[in-house]
Amino acid sequence: MSGAAKSTALVVGCSAGIGLAIVRRLCDAGWDVTGFARREAVVEHPSYRHVVADVRSPDFRAQLAEEPTPDALIYCAGVGVELDPATFEREIEAFEINLMGAVITAAVMVPRMVANGRGHFLGISSQADQLIDPGAPSYAASKAGLSSYLEGLARACKPRGVAVTNVRFGFVDTEMSRGSSLRPFLITAEKAAELVERCLHTRPVRFTYPKRMAALLWLVR
Repeated sequence: MSGAAKSTALVVGCSAGIGLAIVRRLCDAGWDVTGFARREAVVEHPSYRHVVADVRSPDFRAQLAEEPTPDALIYCAGVGVELDPATFEREIEAFEINLMGAVITAAVMVPRMVANGRGHFLGISSQADQLIDPGAPSYAASKAGLSSYLEGLARACKPRGVAVTNVRFGFVDTEMSRGSSLRPFLITAEKAAELVERCLHTRPVRFTYPKRMAALLWLVR
């Protein structure tokens, strides 16, 4: 319809990887997009606005509260860190970014969506949520917490008109995964963004891709 309002999206964690690819794809698809990231903007597009923000900062909640309620809220912030048993350096950071940042984001925005009777909160988790990983226990555990939280929210919010989606990818060709010597069934960040856009239309509670990776992880377990 001519003159119809554009859909709006807020993407948290978009300076690189999947989040950056999502921003570019949604802008090209006609969305108005606001991105939150620790670094300065790397996207220049008339439909894009950038906010420098860190989900670990005490100011993060207030920065979110200043934003209008989007049609779609996509949480992409994430880190993967190897455990150093001698120091436990960065273990807390993994939970702050992968899990608690998502919880804070939901706590600010989802009640507004519920009040409006519409909206979609989508989080990027991982198929690692099924693993017990001695090499990177904080990554697997924080993603397990995120997956559980998102799917619980989905069931709580669906009767109120708000969709919540847990997106579980395998290996995506991003900076985080490039330290792995073995990356079966690797997909590009652009492919991941395409799949996320599909989820914005279909609104599943859980989306797992690729299925072959899920089967492989089941065998590993």
